[in-house]
Amino acid sequence: MKKSKIVILGGGYGGLITSRTLEKLLKQDEAEVTLINKHDYHYIATQLHKTGAGTATDERNTLNIPSLLSKGKIDFKRGTVTDLNINQQVVMLESGETVDYDYLLITLGFDVDTFGIPGIEEFAFKIRSFRSTKAIQNHIIKQFSSYQEDKDPSRLTFAVAGGGFTGVEMIGELFEAMPNLCRVYNIPVEKTRIINIEASNTLLPGFAEEAIAFASKYIKKNRVEVLTSSKILEYTGDIIKLDNGKEIEAKTLVWSGGVRGNKILETLGVPIQKGRVRVDRELKVHGFTNIFCLGDASLFLKEDNTPLPPTAQVAIQQAQLCGKNLVSVIRGEKLHAFEYHHKGTVASIGNRAAVGKVGDIKVTGSFAALLKQVIEARYLLVLGGPRLLLKQLFKSKKTQPKVSLSNLK
Repeated sequence: MKKSKIVILGGGYGGLITSRTLEKLLKQDEAEVTLINKHDYHYIATQLHKTGAGTATDERNTLNIPSLLSKGKIDFKRGTVTDLNINQQVVMLESGETVDYDYLLITLGFDVDTFGIPGIEEFAFKIRSFRSTKAIQNHIIKQFSSYQEDKDPSRLTFAVAGGGFTGVEMIGELFEAMPNLCRVYNIPVEKTRIINIEASNTLLPGFAEEAIAFASKYIKKNRVEVLTSSKILEYTGDIIKLDNGKEIEAKTLVWSGGVRGNKILETLGVPIQKGRVRVDRELKVHGFTNIFCLGDASLFLKEDNTPLPPTAQVAIQQAQLCGKNLVSVIRGEKLHAFEYHHKGTVASIGNRAAVGKVGDIKVTGSFAALLKQVIEARYLLVLGGPRLLLKQLFKSKKTQPKVSLSNLK
């Protein structure tokens, strides 16, 4: 009997959890599974803000993909997807290599949505991937080094666009990173300036009032300037222009204003709606019986016709079901409909505080920060069990960035 070929595009939360689920459920020689990812590492997307600020080691935020997969069950292939021939059921890679499939899972993650604002794509830093956030860290270090020579205050002005979940987490890491950087470069911390720019009239839109109040007070206590009801009209690389006429001189703007599905999705010949792939209740791409999609790349509409948010929590739950459905479709069994169970949301504000809601319980402060750590630990347990969790916990922890010129390479 011919073995079915399953190809998974993307090694993020969705791709890895699906792979792990298939490892457990597929019988020996029942299917060939290939996981394709641009890099041989998986980055913990919910920790990218720490990478950007340099407040955690790279080793704690990245995992080697081949080491996470069982040998002989999942074939890992490093490559960049460039095209998809749906009629011939072939995936094309940048290297020129092709990979054929019987069943395909698209889980290619997100791209940053700049909403066409002039200068954002060219000059702003994006919290998009491990590499993009590593560039933020190196850029910040370079600004401190350059300030010693030219004393340009715009080098020590760090702006974050977006006061939502990601923006607030980035702000928290920045104000924790500043004291150590200032000590290394012998610069008074008062010379640094951190600004959060949010288009709506409040930080953390959608969070409870208690969380918003706590976050606003905590952030301002740590010398962060919060500008709500302020839209960015343009960024030149040196000046941020706002809709109220104000201009901010800053050589650093971190953009966290919105996300959309990976742009490559638009070239693959699958149905796209609002930049994402429309899927049915079973996570199949509309119009196809052998192509699935999940996570940030997918558009899954709830019963009220609103889409599920592009979060790690959604991707993980979808992946756990999608693995089961891929096995079911191979065996000719009935597929199951996806049901999302929201387990809460916690946004960290540095290492010592967080805000959010778990179940019906609203949490703020140090207790919320502890819950955030528990949530991160749970993902490691789902991905690799106690062994992976302990391995990551025992890796060297860095609460402040170690700065050296080698970081600039």
